[in-house]
Amino acid sequence: MAAVNFLYRSTKDKSDLHLRLLFRFNEKDYVFGANTKFKITKDYWSKDHKRKSRNILLTNEQTRVNTELNKIENHVLNAFNSVSTDTITKEWLQNQINNYYNPRKESESLPTELIKYIDFYIDYRKNEIKETSKQKFNVIKQKLIRLETFRRKIILIKDINDNFKNEFVDYSKSQKYAQNTMQRELVFIKTFCKHARFLGIETHPQLDSLRLDRAKVEKVFLTFDELKAIEDIEENKLTESLENAKDWLIISCYTGQRVSDFLRFTNDMIRIEDGQSFIEFTQKKTDKIMTIPAHPKVIEILNKRKGMFPYVISDQKYNDYIKVVCHIAELTQMIIGSKLIETKPKSGIFRKVTKEYKKCDLVTSHIGRRSFASNFYGTIPTSLLINMTGHSTETMFLTYIGKSNKDLAKETHKYFKL
Repeated sequence: MAAVNFLYRSTKDKSDLHLRLLFRFNEKDYVFGANTKFKITKDYWSKDHKRKSRNILLTNEQTRVNTELNKIENHVLNAFNSVSTDTITKEWLQNQINNYYNPRKESESLPTELIKYIDFYIDYRKNEIKETSKQKFNVIKQKLIRLETFRRKIILIKDINDNFKNEFVDYSKSQKYAQNTMQRELVFIKTFCKHARFLGIETHPQLDSLRLDRAKVEKVFLTFDELKAIEDIEENKLTESLENAKDWLIISCYTGQRVSDFLRFTNDMIRIEDGQSFIEFTQKKTDKIMTIPAHPKVIEILNKRKGMFPYVISDQKYNDYIKVVCHIAELTQMIIGSKLIETKPKSGIFRKVTKEYKKCDLVTSHIGRRSFASNFYGTIPTSLLINMTGHSTETMFLTYIGKSNKDLAKETHKYFKL
C-alpha cells in the first residue's frame, strides 16, 4: 500500500510543492521525493490550507488546491500500481510527475496485442530500465511469438486470465522450461498488462490474481573445506589460465559480489584506511556505490600477484575454467542440482534439468556470491552480510541462501537458556 503527501520545502515566499511517495516493500519502508510544478505561497500553505473559514475566497482557493493535489496523487498512485514495486526509484517518481504535466500523446491505436505492447513498454520506459531488463523482456517476447504461432491466435492483453495462464504453463512444459522460469515470466507478463491498464487499455478481471508457485531449488555452494581443497591444488597441476580462474574464484567466495562486478576489480579500487584494506566500486546491476572489506584471502592473492588482481577473462571462459579447477580439486561427489542440457543433439536448445550431477559440473560464476553468503551466515551479523551482497531486505537474503522458517527456528534455539 502506498501513500502520497505534499510538503512546502522552499525558503522562498512562493514555490513548487514537494511530493513524497511512501510505501513498504519486503518488510522495508521506502520514501522517495520529487518536485511538482504546482506553485503556492508559503503563507497560504502554513496558515490557510487546512484552516476552517467562512471566507468564500479562501474556501474556493482550498478547493482549487485540493482538486489539483488529488489529481497529482491519483496519477502517481495509479502509476505505482502499474509497475513492479522493486523498480520504484526517485528517478521513476520524478518521471511520473513529468508525465503528469507533459503526458505522452498516445495514438488512438495503442497496441492491445501483448507482443506488440512489449515493444511499446520497452520504448515507454527506456529511460528507467537497464539493458539487461530489455534483454529479459525480449526473451519473453520471443517465447510468446512461438506460443502465438503454436496456438494460431493472437494474444490480446484483455485475454490474460486464468485460461491463458494454464495455456502458457502447458506450452512451457511441452518445451521443457523449468517451473521457476515460468513463474518469473508470468510475473513480467502481468507487469506489461498492468502498465497497459494504467494507460487505459482493457485488462481481464482475473489479471491481478494470477499466480504460479516457485519450485524449491537446491542451493549449491562451496564450503570452507572445499575452498581449502581448491586453494591447496598444486601449482604444477594448473595451467596459467586455470590458476588465474582459481584466484578469481577464491576472490568471489570472499567478497560476495556478482561476476559482472568482481571480474572488473583492479588495484585502483583498493583503498587503505587505518591500516585496513577496502575495495570500492560501483555495482553494474544496481549502480550502487560499494565499499567492502578486503578479506585476508583476497589480500593473499594480491600479495602473490604483486598487488594486482588476476587478469580479466570473459564470463564464459571463467565458467568453463572453474569447473575444471573444481574437478582437479576432486569436488566430484554427486549432488542434486540444475544445469542446462541440450534438449536434442545439435538442436542448440538448452533447458535446465534437475537431477544428480558431479558437484564440479554444477559450479558456475554465481557460486562465489552464494558461497560467501552461506558460509558467513550466522558468523557475521546478517545486516552486515546484506550490506556486502547488496540484497535489499533480510527476507530476500534468507531466501537467496535457502533458509526456511524451520531452519531459522532451529538456529534460534541456540539462544534459549533451558
